[in-house]
Amino acid sequence: MNIDLNCDMGESFGAYSLGMDSDIVASVSSVNIACGFHAGDPQVMGRTVKLAQEHGVAIGAHPGFPDLLGFGRRNMECSLDEIGAYLTYQIGALQGFCTAHGARLRHVKPHGALYNLAAGNEDLVRALAQAIGRIDRNLILVGLAGQDSARLAAIAGEEGVAMVFEAFPDRAYTPEGTLVLRRLPGAIIHDPEEAAARALRMVTDGVVIAVDGTEVALSAQTLCVHGDNPQGVALAAAIRARLEAAGIAVRPMQPA
Repeated sequence: MNIDLNCDMGESFGAYSLGMDSDIVASVSSVNIACGFHAGDPQVMGRTVKLAQEHGVAIGAHPGFPDLLGFGRRNMECSLDEIGAYLTYQIGALQGFCTAHGARLRHVKPHGALYNLAAGNEDLVRALAQAIGRIDRNLILVGLAGQDSARLAAIAGEEGVAMVFEAFPDRAYTPEGTLVLRRLPGAIIHDPEEAAARALRMVTDGVVIAVDGTEVALSAQTLCVHGDNPQGVALAAAIRARLEAAGIAVRPMQPA
């Protein structure tokens, strides 16, 4: 049994520093690097690619809406063509840094509001897969694990792109299998032991306990730990240790 453990990185910008990239990278197997629209800048992108390469972790693009002020977490009224162009621009930028550093771009994980909008949205998933496929059909699209995962994976597959699904040990879930809004109490889990226990159940049992105490089924090939969580480094280390102690290998994501 194996699982990928990923983290969003490269989200500093100009004079502003965000996340604990250099500390958390030792515990993960994949990183999702911001591409300048919601966070990140050219120098940060280059440094983060180099950091990932030095630690031997898989590199992914983390494109979002052009929303620096809102950190990409605000919905924007955009056409599917616009979103496709946004992805092309951002993936291309990060791919350039990967080429410059002799690294390989492995996957694409949309960020924030764009990620949430794609959950269960067939038209948007198709548009994302089309944009990715035009660049490199070997890139993997990452989406939120849920009841519609098989249907969405089939849609991405029609565009020649493999899709994997993600769960969040450090986020609270609704009974419907969606993430509790960040602005609500208890949405973020800060206790490393609690997050590690949730991660283990996600992998071994394919379930997560929702905020109302019910079990929600999910099938995930990658788990995400948020680097902007103050406990992010401890969370990632605890999750990896718990998984490996149970005989689960932590390695870069692969399609199911």
